[in-house]
Amino acid sequence: MPLNVSHPSLRRSGEASVEGVLNQLVLEHLQLAPLQWDVLVNGKPCDCDVVADCRSGDAVSLEVQLTNLSKNSVGPLALTVVPYQDYQNGVQNYELEDAVTFIGSNTFYIDTVKPKESSVCVGALLFLYTGDFYLNIKFQDDSAGRDLPLAWFTLPSVHIRALEPPQQAGA
Repeated sequence: MPLNVSHPSLRRSGEASVEGVLNQLVLEHLQLAPLQWDVLVNGKPCDCDVVADCRSGDAVSLEVQLTNLSKNSVGPLALTVVPYQDYQNGVQNYELEDAVTFIGSNTFYIDTVKPKESSVCVGALLFLYTGDFYLNIKFQDDSAGRDLPLAWFTLPSVHIRALEPPQQAGA
């Protein structure tokens, strides 16, 4: 089915079609599997509208659980956690090597997850300074036999506020 396209300011018009572009392979990759992602920070569920508080200098546990609610197996997947600071003016700082460190790796590999089963990735971070930080959690299909280029899917960012450590008595 062609689409009629008109650009009056350019004095151009014509027809466009997606015929032949959306083949079955592309459609299968565009259709997202019903996956449930749960993120826990220090053992507490963390939604995109909740700020998780922690103390700078203390290890912060991070769990990302995938539950496969589809009828088919999914995976393998690669999951990567990238910390950043959002200055709320359109600028995001991803160069936080001196402010945030991972205890272990920031990339996790999830093997195939069968229908109705779950897989959990467990890691930890250390915030060296106080401030508001965000975790960009993204995943991609990690199977070797892919016919399409890599595509990243991103979960809603996790907001973590690193606070001052408590003052020591007598300090």
